[in-house]
Amino acid sequence: MTDSSDRFADKSVAPSRRKFLNTAAVAGLAGVGLAACNDKSAPAAGAAAPASAAAVAHGSAGGVHPKPGELDTYYGLWSGGHTGDMRVLGMPSGRELTRIPCFVPDALVGWGITNESKAIMGTKPDGSLKYTVADTHHTHASYKDGDYDGRYAWINDKINSRIARIRLDYFTCDKITELPNVQGFHGIFPDKRDPVDPAINYTTRVFCGAEFHIPLPNNGSDLDKPEAYRSMFSCVDAETMEVRWQVLIDGNCDLAATSYDGKLAATNQYNTEGGVKFADMMSVERDACLFFNVARIEQAVKDGKFKTYGASKVPVVDGTLKSNADPKTALTAYVSVPKNPHGVNASPDGKYFICAGKLSPTATVIELARVLDWFDGKLDKLDAAIVAEVEIGLGPLHTAFDGRGNAYTTLFLDSQLVKWNVDAAIKFHAGDKTAKYVVDRLDLQFQPGHVNASQSETKNADGKWLAVGCKFSKDRFLPVGPLHPENEQIIDISGDKMVLAADHPVRGEPHDFIIFKRELLRPKQVYELDDFPNAIKDAKDGGVFRNGKKVEVKMTSQAPMFSLTEFKLKKGDVVTLTLTNLDKIEDLTHGFAIPKYNVNFIVNPQETKSVTFVADQPGVFWCYCTHFCHALHLEMRSRMIVEA
Repeated sequence: MTDSSDRFADKSVAPSRRKFLNTAAVAGLAGVGLAACNDKSAPAAGAAAPASAAAVAHGSAGGVHPKPGELDTYYGLWSGGHTGDMRVLGMPSGRELTRIPCFVPDALVGWGITNESKAIMGTKPDGSLKYTVADTHHTHASYKDGDYDGRYAWINDKINSRIARIRLDYFTCDKITELPNVQGFHGIFPDKRDPVDPAINYTTRVFCGAEFHIPLPNNGSDLDKPEAYRSMFSCVDAETMEVRWQVLIDGNCDLAATSYDGKLAATNQYNTEGGVKFADMMSVERDACLFFNVARIEQAVKDGKFKTYGASKVPVVDGTLKSNADPKTALTAYVSVPKNPHGVNASPDGKYFICAGKLSPTATVIELARVLDWFDGKLDKLDAAIVAEVEIGLGPLHTAFDGRGNAYTTLFLDSQLVKWNVDAAIKFHAGDKTAKYVVDRLDLQFQPGHVNASQSETKNADGKWLAVGCKFSKDRFLPVGPLHPENEQIIDISGDKMVLAADHPVRGEPHDFIIFKRELLRPKQVYELDDFPNAIKDAKDGGVFRNGKKVEVKMTSQAPMFSLTEFKLKKGDVVTLTLTNLDKIEDLTHGFAIPKYNVNFIVNPQETKSVTFVADQPGVFWCYCTHFCHALHLEMRSRMIVEA
C-alpha cells in the first residue's frame, strides 16, 4: 500500500497528522501478528475524491441539509454509547431529532424517575434502580419481507447484558431483558423471517452474542480455569422479550447477522483461543464465523436436549466445535476466517455474509447456500463455503452495501473507506487476477469504525447515502478540552466515486446505526388515553386519596393549568402522584417538577405517568410545569403543602 500521507486529500490538515495517527495505530498492534497489505495482490484503487469536489457537490446551495421546513429523506437510529440511549437522526442531514432513553436515567423525560420507567428498567428490593450505567453498541430493527416494517428496534447494553426494545410508533422503550449466563453482550440482529414456518415473513426473534467467556455457572467456581470458560449465543423472543434459548460455544462473539430466508444466524468470533490475556487472544492466524442452524436448535430444545445453568431456567444446547463435528446433526458450523475478525454483514441479495479481518488486511465472502449444503451433508469441507478472501487494506472492520453489488468496508488503520465489488472479488479469488475488485477509496478523519448505508441491511439497499463513525476527530472541530468529540461523516455513494458530504461532531461513544426510508415509519404524535390503565380521564376524577400513610394524588394537566391548584400531605406519607395530560394537540407537552424531592418528568399529549416518593420534608413546595406549553407557562403551578 502507498503511505497514507501520500493519499491524504484534505490539505487543510497537515499530512503529518494522518501519518502520525496511522503509525501510532500500527504500533499499538505490533507484536500480535498483524499481516501486511501487499499491493501486488490487490488491484489498484481509484483516487479519493478531493475535498474541493465535495464542497462543490454539497455546498451551502444544495447541501445535505434540507431547506427550512423541509424534511429529511431517511431516519437514522444510532446507539448512544455510554449515555445508554438511542439517538434518532434525520438523514442525510445528520440532524439529531431526539434521544430515546433506555438503560440510564434521563432528566428530560423523567426516565428512571417515574414508576412506569422504573418498572421497565428494573429495580432493587428498596425500589432504587438496579443499574445506572450502560454501554450501548448495536441497534437493529424488525423486518417484514426483507425490509423494515416500522414495529420495533432493539439496542444492547454491553456492560450489564441487557437488551431493550423500542416501539417505533411512539419512539419509546417498552421492555428491557437481562440475559442470563453471559457477560459483555455485544452483537444483536433480528431474524428476517421464521426458519420453520414459511408463512411467517417477519421478525420473531432477536439473536444476541456474548463477547466475554466466563465460568458457568459464574458463582465463584473455576475462577482460575480459563479452559473451562465458555460464551453463549442467545435467542430472545421479539414479542415477549423472554430468552427462548442459548447456545454454549467456543470462543467469543463479536457481531451478529441473519440470513434473509431465516435459516441461519451467525456471529464473527475472535479469541477462539480462549485466551484471558492480551497476547493469547491473538495467537492464531484464523478465527471463525460461527453459523447457527436455527431450526435444528429449536428442535433440540423441543426434544429436551439441553441443560440449564445456575438459577436460570433458560434451555442451553451444546454448540461447541467438539460436539458438532457431524454436519447432518450439527447445530453449529465454524467457518474459519482470518485473525480477529471484526464484523459480519449480510449482502442485500441474500447470498453472502462478509467478515472483515481487523488484524488481517482481508475480507472474507461466505456463500450461505454452501453453508446449508454442509449442514445437509452435501459439502465435504466447511471452509469450501468461502468464495472469496481478498486484500482490501489495513484494519478492515465493518461493511455496508449499495444494492449494486458493491461493498463498503472501513479500514481502521488506513483511515479509509474502501469500495469493492463482491462479484469481482469472487472472480479474483477463483484465479482471475485481472478482476479489479477495488473500485474506490476515500480518506476519512480519523480511524473509522462502524459504517452503514441507506437501506443497506435490507433487500432494498438503494446506494444513496452512507455514514461512518470515526473514533477520533483530532482537529476537525473547535477544541473543547481533553475529551474530544468523535466525528461522524456522511458520504454520497450514488456515483462511481464516493464524495464526502459532511462532518458532524458527536459526543462519545456511539457505535452502530441503521438508515432507512422515512415512509417505512408512521409515528404517532399523540398518545391513546386508553393505553394507560391509570389515566385520569376527567379532571373531576382527580384529588387526594388517603389510606393511612399511603396517599394517592391524582391530577390532570391542560394548558395552562394543573387540575389541582394545591394538595396537602403529612410528613411521612408515602405518596404516589399520577398525572395525565388531557391536551390533544400534538407538541403540547407538560412537565411536572417538585423542588427538593428529586422529581421531574414530562407527560406528552394524552399520556399518563406516575411517581412515588416519601413526603419527608415539611413545608410549601411549588410544583411547576417544566416544559414550555403556553403563554402562561410560568403561572402553571400547584402548591404541595407538607404538614409537620
